[in-house]
Amino acid sequence: MEAKKYPVDHPPLRIVSEDSITPHDSNHLDQTQFLQACIAQKDAELLQLRLQIQTIENHTGWKIIKVIDPIFQRFFPSNSIQAKAVKNLIDLLKKTWRLASSKKSNLGSVELKAGYEKWILHNEPDDAQLTKQRQQEFAYQPKISIVTPTWNTPQNCLEEMIDSVLAQTYKNWELCIADGNSSSASTKKILTDYARRDSRIKLVFLDQNLGIAGNSNAALHLASGDFITLLDHDDTLAPFALNEVVAHLQEPGTNVDILYSDEDFINADGSKRFSPTFKPAFGWDTLRSHNYICHLLVFRAEVINKTGGFRKGFDGSQDYDLVLRACELAEKIVHIPKILYHWRVHPSSTAGNPSAKNYAHDAGRRALQEHLDRCNLSGQASNGLATGLYQAIYHPHKWPAISIIIPSKDQSPLLRACLSSVLETDYPNLEILVLENGSTEKETFDLYEKFKEDSRVRIIGWEKPFSYAAINNHGVKFANGELILFLNNDIKSLKKENLYRLAEHASRPETGVVGAALYYPDDTIQHAGVVLAMTGIAGHVFRNTPRGKLGYGFRMATIRNVSCVTGACMMIKRETFLEAGGFDENLAIAFNDIDLCLKVKNKSLSVVWTPHAEFTHYESKTRGFEDTPEKIHRFQKEIDYFKSKWDMELKAGDELYSPNLDPETETPGIKTSKNI
Repeated sequence: MEAKKYPVDHPPLRIVSEDSITPHDSNHLDQTQFLQACIAQKDAELLQLRLQIQTIENHTGWKIIKVIDPIFQRFFPSNSIQAKAVKNLIDLLKKTWRLASSKKSNLGSVELKAGYEKWILHNEPDDAQLTKQRQQEFAYQPKISIVTPTWNTPQNCLEEMIDSVLAQTYKNWELCIADGNSSSASTKKILTDYARRDSRIKLVFLDQNLGIAGNSNAALHLASGDFITLLDHDDTLAPFALNEVVAHLQEPGTNVDILYSDEDFINADGSKRFSPTFKPAFGWDTLRSHNYICHLLVFRAEVINKTGGFRKGFDGSQDYDLVLRACELAEKIVHIPKILYHWRVHPSSTAGNPSAKNYAHDAGRRALQEHLDRCNLSGQASNGLATGLYQAIYHPHKWPAISIIIPSKDQSPLLRACLSSVLETDYPNLEILVLENGSTEKETFDLYEKFKEDSRVRIIGWEKPFSYAAINNHGVKFANGELILFLNNDIKSLKKENLYRLAEHASRPETGVVGAALYYPDDTIQHAGVVLAMTGIAGHVFRNTPRGKLGYGFRMATIRNVSCVTGACMMIKRETFLEAGGFDENLAIAFNDIDLCLKVKNKSLSVVWTPHAEFTHYESKTRGFEDTPEKIHRFQKEIDYFKSKWDMELKAGDELYSPNLDPETETPGIKTSKNI
């Protein structure tokens, strides 16, 4: 078979390191592709360094140093003893800040603090409600097996873990513990005492430590429940955790195979809860970026049995490997938007110090690669921008033709920048349709003549009044590409490989629409996905956040499933666009892109946002709404139409955000009012 060939500068395939190429891989890579893979990996490393540099340079301390440094250079000659001493001090400060920033970046996402205690008060059951739960009788009362491997667990952590299970308001459970031959006598004594006290605690002492996967499998072999849940030996469950799980299994004929909840952290002594992680509904693209569904995680026993349990060789990411294999088998996956799991932070834990388990990161990448291979997804698993994050890079057998549709009226400097940046790509099959809509400036027509010299560019006339929906629908009629990229004329491509990064997702059969990372000229986010019902109808989450930040839940640094993306830069299959009826021309100006995304989602296709395709959007950050009475009336009419069309969806909110996050702000914050 002839080896696949990709553009040398922008290959869709990325190998994490030369050592990661196995003999099996080498059978499929010729020397050119190998070099391409190495170049791509170096590009990823450079991107990560650039993001770290941006984080440092955006910090106030760094800006102060940049001002002070030249002053010292002026007043202290470079060869003087005083200058050398000051320079050494400045270098030390820079190095200290660099290390601190790097550690902070690895720890991950923005921590939500404000309002968490109030959220707990309003959204978690009090003592009276917990008492009522203990008296509750469900129609369906499955046994839940809690699987926990232990090894030299600190006494307070071990006791708090078991006590949190004993405190469950739902009683039909069993705690299955396998101890990996702990050398600590106190660990064995505590386990033995608890097992004697409650017959629901099953215990086995292994002759040797079999590692995380082996010890977990030994605990799993003790399980006899209808559902299996995982609990680390130093973490705890909320007292109402299992009650919530069973409540979500009560619907007759339910086919739920996997359930997962939100989580937070507790400190080493268990006295403080902090940094809640409010998660979105399940999405494959999000899961392939990181194991966001990890805690609390509940599997139907039949699904676990089919997976064969934990696998050796994935220690540290054995849960991610299991999750991927189980989700492949699951018929239905349900998110419970409540904090049911408390993840303990201490220096040796992954939560407290991800670098303490760097081996786990590599194991996670290998687990993702095997998942892609099992699902016949032609792609490469690569490390992401921080520990525990990954990037699935897809490479279609053949890159589909792309038609880029750009409505334009004058503003020749913007259009020149847009066209020039896009045409720098070496994407193999590309055409650009500029939809001319009433330009009057000579510079504009001169620009058209210049770009028409490139066979990839065509100018299409549109003589009717401007309507974003209508003019783009018109443009699609002239498009020859399998993929359509709708692009505003004030967009500038920042990376030559942008079209590859969009097309790799848009060409997948399960994907409907793909959006990119758009930045304002000052390098702050303009678009990182659109949240339905945010700030009324739809909002741009993370708007104005500096470039290079990971974002809450790593959402600015990971490929993820979203409900909507902006039409300023939106890729879709031509066939999907036509089947969805194109843009609704009743929405001439506003929300036509949101409407299209929702129509596509209703066809069971996903909407994907990727941070790996980056553009500048010259839309003004402070531009107000056009305020002529006629335009206000027209805009309000479109708002009313959109609301009536998508009333149920707006009332339900965006499941791919979280009902626990405040929908009134584009910066993620805790919604402190009670969620109904």
